[in-house]
Amino acid sequence: MDIVYIRDLKIETVIGIYDWEREIKQTISLDVEMAHDIRRAAETDNIEDTLNYKAVAKRMIAFIGESEFLLVETMAEKCAAIILDEFSVPWLRLRLSKPGAVRGSQDVGVIIERGIKES
Repeated sequence: MDIVYIRDLKIETVIGIYDWEREIKQTISLDVEMAHDIRRAAETDNIEDTLNYKAVAKRMIAFIGESEFLLVETMAEKCAAIILDEFSVPWLRLRLSKPGAVRGSQDVGVIIERGIKES
């Protein structure tokens, strides 16, 4: 199985359960690994034959930037569903974090895997 990935995509959004969090935008960081067989793209050297990571990134920026979730868990699930459905990805691992959310830590968040992972 081949992996196409995006690492540390930073997006401004409203996220959090506290009143003060509902009134500001915070930065989240998104990492996503997506299963995709790259052999055809490597053979043809044609963008039409690959999973276009720029298109995935733009979709996540638009979706997350316009969203207002309370929990990172909800945001992660919604993002995973969009990628799986809209980009025909059979499996993904998604890491969504809130840098600086807990004093003394670099970031906090969730890592989820969805879909079917082929060997």
